[in-house]
Order: sequence, then C-alpha cells, then structure tokens
Amino acid sequence: MKNCNQCGKCCIRYSDGGLSATRDEINFWNEFRPEIARYVHDEKIWMDPVTGDQLSVCPWLTQLPDQKKYICGIYDDRPDDCRHYPVTIKEMILDECEMLEPKDLARPKYAQKRLNIIMADSRPAYE
Repeated sequence: MKNCNQCGKCCIRYSDGGLSATRDEINFWNEFRPEIARYVHDEKIWMDPVTGDQLSVCPWLTQLPDQKKYICGIYDDRPDDCRHYPVTIKEMILDECEMLEPKDLARPKYAQKRLNIIMADSRPAYE
C-alpha cells in the first residue's frame, strides 16, 4: 500500500452530504472554530452559510496550484468521518483510492491489516 498522495478523491466523493459530525464536534466548532461552524446547518455539515443548501464540495478542500494535490484547511479539527477514512479496502476500491496497489487487491485481508496499522493513530482497527 502506498502513502496517501493527496489526490482528493475521498474528500470530493464524500463532501457533498456524505459526511457527518458529532454533536461534540459541532459544539467544539461553535465554541472554538466559528469559521467552521458557519458551514453547519441543522446538524448537517458543509452547508452554504447563506442559503443553508448542501455544498457540492467541502469548503475546506483546496487544490494546490498547478498540481493534482489537495489539502484540508481544517485538518487538525476535521470531523471524525474524515479522520477515520479509509476504513475498509472495499471502500478504497469503490473510491478508486490511489493508495492501493495490485498486491492489495490480490490479498485484501492482508491489505486490511496493513491499512489498520497505517490508520492506528486515527481510528480503531476494522476487523
């Protein structure tokens, strides 16, 4: 499995309503990061602060100039849905994650164990 190359596929795929935030995350943003809280409406995240409509792309996702790389503007305070991704090899396959290598596809159980090690600082292991 390769290191993340910041292709942004996961962020783009899930940022238009496929993510959620916990009440604790929203409370934290309200208190300490009001610029993030502006994009929460009725406990849904990445909503237009003016219209309340779902944004099509996360407002914190920025493509680096002249590159196919993306960065997260709230990386340290991103929701757990983002922090925990990716969870499963199957999910990565569906999302066309560029971390996967042919050997991961040939041995998905081993790849899942490897992914759990890589993600150990971000989420619990997936069995």
